[in-house]
Amino acid sequence: MLAAFLKSKHAQGLGYADYLATSPSHAANWTRQGAALRLPPDDQSLLASFTRRMPVMCLSGLWCGDCAVQGPMLAVIAQRCPMVDLVFLDRDEHADLSNEVRIAGGNRVPTVLWLSEEFEFVHLLGDRTLSRYRHIAANQLGAACQLPRAVPPPDESATVLGEWVREFERVQLVLRLSPRLRQLHGD
Repeated sequence: MLAAFLKSKHAQGLGYADYLATSPSHAANWTRQGAALRLPPDDQSLLASFTRRMPVMCLSGLWCGDCAVQGPMLAVIAQRCPMVDLVFLDRDEHADLSNEVRIAGGNRVPTVLWLSEEFEFVHLLGDRTLSRYRHIAANQLGAACQLPRAVPPPDESATVLGEWVREFERVQLVLRLSPRLRQLHGD
């Protein structure tokens, strides 16, 4: 039952360019962020090696700053990996889904859901990667709450992009090692 719901939601999603076209005034932020991204050759090779299809949904808002930074990262990853079927869904227009994947009681964006080829739920990551949270914590929590590794990395964008690649790799390995899928694919 959940897989049918997720499949239906994925079918309602938009590709990256179509999603940006829904709000040209906000799309410039996304486009600017995307133009600066460079996926390292090792990550490109890794993504090209994936063999299991991964439907992926990103709940976001074109108005959202975190989405404008991370959405283009997801798009770059999907462009480099033919096994990734990435769609974007506006969080507010798809409240039925966003309410089901609330994080700490809130509708966060971006929230990314990875699915198996049969649209079974595999993984979810919501609104920020670890290095992004460390950077924000260092700025907002200050000396009253010292975090051991809260110093932002020199090139936060590259680090966050790498963290997203690792999440895709994690899901690919979950799918590749799934006994059910190995039996289905005879590998």
